[in-house]
Amino acid sequence: MFIPNIDDYKIILASQSPRRHYLLKEIGLEFEIKLKQFVDETYPDHLKKEEIPLYIAGKKAEIYGKLEDNEILITADTIVWLKDKVLQKPIDQDDAIKILKELSGNCHQVYTGVCIKSNNKEVLFSACTDVYFKKLTYAEIDYYINHFQPFDKAGAYGIQEWIGYIGVEKINGSFFNVMGLPIQKLYTELDDFIND
Repeated sequence: MFIPNIDDYKIILASQSPRRHYLLKEIGLEFEIKLKQFVDETYPDHLKKEEIPLYIAGKKAEIYGKLEDNEILITADTIVWLKDKVLQKPIDQDDAIKILKELSGNCHQVYTGVCIKSNNKEVLFSACTDVYFKKLTYAEIDYYINHFQPFDKAGAYGIQEWIGYIGVEKINGSFFNVMGLPIQKLYTELDDFIND
């Protein structure tokens, strides 16, 4: 790994997301996946936009508990924001259809909050990406849901999947943030965390 002095630390990722695992591996980061307990991802009603994933990422780090002196914990949360509301993970096929119909022909925002924590400090940061969808046909939505089962994804889609190739007209911001982790920003923040 290119970050100076990172070998002095054990990096822990508290996330089940295969996209986050993939992105960290792609920058050459050696890490362990550890989940201590279930995290209640509810949040106060007054929170908006990036405040929501920042709150949940911080909550995940707090619930993780005590770290060893050489451990650094990374937690994250991603939301899809459209017309002043959060689009959650779909609960079933009908919900996924409803969500993708809402995204169709519109611009929405993807916000990710990230927490980097050790025993003596904690840093929280966020990233935002604007995503523009073309007008999707019902057949395209139905095909995507039946073939890709996007029920574990905020906003009922993965930009790295078929729907991203045929449906996303443009983005403004980090592509990888839409996958679930603003990896360039995380790399920079991790470097600063260790070496400042």
